[in-house]
Amino acid sequence: MDFDFSDDQEQLRDAVRRWVDRSYTFERRRAAVKAGGFDRTTYGELAELGLAGLYVPEDQGGMGMGPVEAMVVMEELGRGMVLEPLGQTLIASGVLGAYAPQDLQDAWLPRIASGDALVVLAHQERRARWRLDVSETQATESGGAWQLSGTKSLVPAGDEADAFLVPAMAQGRLALFLVEQGGGVHASGYVTQDGSRAAEVKFDKAPATLVAQDGLPALEHAVDIGIAALCAEAVGVIDKTMALTADYMNTRKQFGVPIASFQALRHRMADMKMQQELARSMSYYASLKLNAPAEERRRAMARAKYQLNVAMRFVGQNSVQLHGGIGVTDEYIGSHYFKKLTQMELTFGDTLHHLGEVSSRMQDTAGVFA
Repeated sequence: MDFDFSDDQEQLRDAVRRWVDRSYTFERRRAAVKAGGFDRTTYGELAELGLAGLYVPEDQGGMGMGPVEAMVVMEELGRGMVLEPLGQTLIASGVLGAYAPQDLQDAWLPRIASGDALVVLAHQERRARWRLDVSETQATESGGAWQLSGTKSLVPAGDEADAFLVPAMAQGRLALFLVEQGGGVHASGYVTQDGSRAAEVKFDKAPATLVAQDGLPALEHAVDIGIAALCAEAVGVIDKTMALTADYMNTRKQFGVPIASFQALRHRMADMKMQQELARSMSYYASLKLNAPAEERRRAMARAKYQLNVAMRFVGQNSVQLHGGIGVTDEYIGSHYFKKLTQMELTFGDTLHHLGEVSSRMQDTAGVFA
């Protein structure tokens, strides 16, 4: 199988990497965290690069690209720990383009592609954990108009978003709706552990537009787009964490020599390198399976997220150990990569959740005795 990237994909990677290196410095990120964890100006810069329109068709003002291009972009944004939730934009544009009525696509996809509208997925509830088929949010219809009532937690940039994709129970089944920020929507924002912004969003008879009556397949697809994007972003974070750790070991001296010369620490770095490459290969796997049939896609995402979770925890924790005390100080950039990896492990399902998903989706012929 050919894993080489095309010239267009490499040019896209170079463009995003140059923006991260030149424009998204650690100091700019720290300032954004202090200001609340989301910067509309920065998001506008991503849109100017065309990144908000990656999944939007060209006739809707987007770039009409696919999962591999999204993977390339998210890797580079991961290197810079970019706070703005581009992964949510990929979710919104992918789901609206695949499931929404044409008039809803015409109304929102061009605005998403231009960066004028930020649409995020609001699906998590306190009692649901990571189960997608559990929702206490209710939707009611009256005179052809829908209203939603319920609360969603940990909504990315929830108090800054222009609209939400919201799963809710409607007439006894899970449906997916688009809800605009405004009347009936109350968002309480806060900064999360990794410096990004999230919110608790309460819907109180909020006007809603139906995206998909059979909402569970659309929601599963939305989460799978998010998992693939997160896996790619995690690879970028891991790459940078490894580079920082190697540089520190080559400059930090003990007993008059760099600690990189100590065999035990070199073995630790070798183990981290193994996890880094496993993470990369499974991120490729996730992106390549994103357009597969639903059951195959869901199985692939669970496998990929499980392996990425293991790699994120291993690389993050061992990086701190190899740095020593400086590895957890706020002034040092490495501690922020560690916090990023820790939070990403819990996003869209933690390690045990996805191990359970992999187990439940194993075929009858799986196992050494098959």
